Amino acid sequence: MSTPARKPRKQRTFSAFGDVRKMPSEYEIVTHAQNWNTRDGRASTFEQNPSSPINLWFLTYRENSPLQVDDWDGWKDPDKVAYRSYVNLQADEQLKLDGILDSYNEAGSDASLSAEQVSRLGALHTPSRYLVHGFQQVQAYVGYLGHSSYITSAAGYANADLLRRVTIVGYRTRELQLAHPDSGIGTEERKRWEQDAAWQPAREAVERLLVAYDFGEAFTALNLVLAPTLDDVLLRQFGEVSRGAGDELEWLLAAQLTKDARRRDRWCGGLARFCVEQRAENERPLHKWIDRWAPLADAAAEGLAPLLGKSGSEVVAEARAAREKLHSGVFASAGAATVG
Repeated sequence: MSTPARKPRKQRTFSAFGDVRKMPSEYEIVTHAQNWNTRDGRASTFEQNPSSPINLWFLTYRENSPLQVDDWDGWKDPDKVAYRSYVNLQADEQLKLDGILDSYNEAGSDASLSAEQVSRLGALHTPSRYLVHGFQQVQAYVGYLGHSSYITSAAGYANADLLRRVTIVGYRTRELQLAHPDSGIGTEERKRWEQDAAWQPAREAVERLLVAYDFGEAFTALNLVLAPTLDDVLLRQFGEVSRGAGDELEWLLAAQLTKDARRRDRWCGGLARFCVEQRAENERPLHKWIDRWAPLADAAAEGLAPLLGKSGSEVVAEARAAREKLHSGVFASAGAATVG
């Protein structure tokens, strides 16, 4: 007696992703539709009166932001960073960084630094933790207001990168303080941040950023303007100046931290480009916010120039070029001109 042929099994799909008829990636499985403040693609009412403060906040600053897309879940992080991949990536990167720190510490490199470089470190590098912590707070806010869990996830890992950077700066501050106890390093950072004329334009920019409540403006001001501009100053330019002064440790540390900045540029540039591609009208608010925040970023870069021993025009030109390179990838598909 012949065995009856089995009917082909119907391909399974995942209802949360629609009728996609394919196995979602690990990144999609652990990231999709995880936001507690959205429900079926809409803003949650938080089980409260629609006019409650939290509902009005999300309605005003997220749902009614000038930056709008019909399906925010359509955007994905180009690096597809999920929790496991992020932890593994940063564990490896931290291992490299710890190795660099240990090697130079054993060689006593801090004690051999020139007086000029010690002064530069105390004036520019160690106070930078205040700026970076301000960026971290805004990145956390961007993630909190994210329209989709893909945005919230990417902003969350960028937030963790900034916390890691603050920790590294703090670690270096203590090492330098031990090597140069009379330099003011470890005790003068807050005073420099609050009173040093070189830092005041950057401080103003960060404090204004902390009250940019609209999701689109906060995202743009931080990730498309201030962070790429000042990262060029505080990482690339500072690293090169330090190397020229014989401080290869700071050059190597800056290169390591730049990897985090480049990963942020990829997802932020990709998200902005997605917004423009999905809705051409999004160009207008993006250009408006970039034009609004670019002068603040340039002023911050110019203010820090003397601490690098460079002219303001030179520092600003290099930092602006880094920012505009990011913008060119955002607006290229729409044929838009690169903006400030």
